[in-house]
Amino acid sequence: MNVEVATDRHSSEADTAHSEWWRGFLRGDHLWDDPTKKQLSVVDLFCGSGGFGLGAALAASCFDSRAVFHAIADADVSAMEVYGRSLPVRKKIADSLATIVDYSVYEMGDTAEFDYPPEIIQHDLAVEVGKTDLLIAGPPCQGHSNLNNHTRRNDPRNDLLVATAAIAVALEAKAIVIENVPGVVRSHSDVVELARRLLTSEGYAVADRVLRMDDLGGWQTRARYFMIAVKGAEQGLLQDTLTHLATEGSGTCFSKREPLDVLWAIADLENSGGNSVFDTSPVQGPENIRRIDFLFDEGIYDLPNSERPDCHKDGTTYTSVYGRMHPDRPAPTITTGIGTPGQGRFIHPTRRRLITPHEAARIQSFPDGYGFMGGDGETPRKALAKWIGDAVPPYLGMSAVCAALSVLTGAAPKVPWEAG
Repeated sequence: MNVEVATDRHSSEADTAHSEWWRGFLRGDHLWDDPTKKQLSVVDLFCGSGGFGLGAALAASCFDSRAVFHAIADADVSAMEVYGRSLPVRKKIADSLATIVDYSVYEMGDTAEFDYPPEIIQHDLAVEVGKTDLLIAGPPCQGHSNLNNHTRRNDPRNDLLVATAAIAVALEAKAIVIENVPGVVRSHSDVVELARRLLTSEGYAVADRVLRMDDLGGWQTRARYFMIAVKGAEQGLLQDTLTHLATEGSGTCFSKREPLDVLWAIADLENSGGNSVFDTSPVQGPENIRRIDFLFDEGIYDLPNSERPDCHKDGTTYTSVYGRMHPDRPAPTITTGIGTPGQGRFIHPTRRRLITPHEAARIQSFPDGYGFMGGDGETPRKALAKWIGDAVPPYLGMSAVCAALSVLTGAAPKVPWEAG
């Protein structure tokens, strides 16, 4: 099994080494880009601020390689600037997907294939054909046609996940890792199965899995769906490799671990005293201040119905809204709503305030020093919330990409917390 390691990863010694390395990483003590290593050519689509990319970079380092992002693509130009301040990026593409690839899908019964070989029609990406070791992508759940036609918008050929598969095939990518929300498998047009069949028809082994960060020993409950495809690989090997992730007693470096609590990740930031938008929590109105005080005065973590606004009473919304994080549990899923208590459990576990963007970034497994700040002018709080909340946690991305690279290379990852 490609990701097996020689010793028992469930020992307290191994868990301590894992915890200490990641704490150091979050605090900026470990480099994530080593120019001296051999290059792994990566293309990142729908890349956002680079969470998935950072996960891929960490995974590449486990195979003595340096991830170099020959092309990244996203509609959010400012997010790509964050990415470029943090990772080695060669080209940034802001073009819409419709201008990147030409493809057509033929379906009959249980079979699906491309009518003709997909073709990259965007120049900056076309030069990467045949040179891409790894394609990673986080396409939004729904595709959109350029035409305001209901039938065209619902056509599976316009779905962005399927288009991502077409781009990967056109690039002749050796390995592909696509992430999405877990609910994508329930898509009305069954795009996951369509993408799987298309990639299989092009000679890829394909396997998929929902991974939870806390199942892998992380400090957030976030879950993401991952589809992994490796050209010319054995289907059974890929399936077994992915199945063993986050599995109890699997004997792998990414086997199931006890989760870490949120304060493990952010306790040193409780009284950081910074005054930038990154290190301060958003100012709340009188009613939300009263609600936060109520939670602390009563020593509770869930706001009772009597203290909620009418629109959030009687089970009409998630019970976690206006909630306070539990100090001895993993953090709940971080979203773009971190700036308001009415959009999730975003009140600090020990301080009468919401978490800061810096704390949210730590929870998402971004290290201190990542390029969220550093552009021209003041960074808008709303932009920070989007860049951080929409990101794939690098911790999860690393696990999924390590599985892909393990099958691609036939080698086991050398994870940094096991070094020496």
